[in-house]
Amino acid sequence: MLELIRLQLTPMLVDQGGVQRPPRLKAETIARIHHAREILHSRIENPPSLLELSQLVGVSDRTLRRGFQQLFGTTVFSYITNQRMEWAESLLRQGNLSVAEVANKVGYSNLGHFAAAFKRRFGITPGKCLVGKKSVSGS
Repeated sequence: MLELIRLQLTPMLVDQGGVQRPPRLKAETIARIHHAREILHSRIENPPSLLELSQLVGVSDRTLRRGFQQLFGTTVFSYITNQRMEWAESLLRQGNLSVAEVANKVGYSNLGHFAAAFKRRFGITPGKCLVGKKSVSGS
């Protein structure tokens, strides 16, 4: 009986934007997801795959994906990309490395992919950032 009521109410809740809240994470799961973020930060130039990362911290890849989004407001992939771009911007502003060297150092083997990601994040090309050697993020 309750199952029937739930099945009838679910579509109405979804239509009204009343989608169920994500389940609360256990303290141990939260700690594991924070550990995953630390691993990503320490291996940003060559991060593990989502499956490898989930195995390293001892949660399922689904729990990692959902929990990461819930805790940090971003996906694992977006987190990695954002961290790489912040690092790249810092390296370019220092002016000691070429754009290709920076791309390689932050984990991009394809210069075009790096340049596109950089421009998407900061609104200018890495070359212009290198030439300007000043912050593009307004700091």
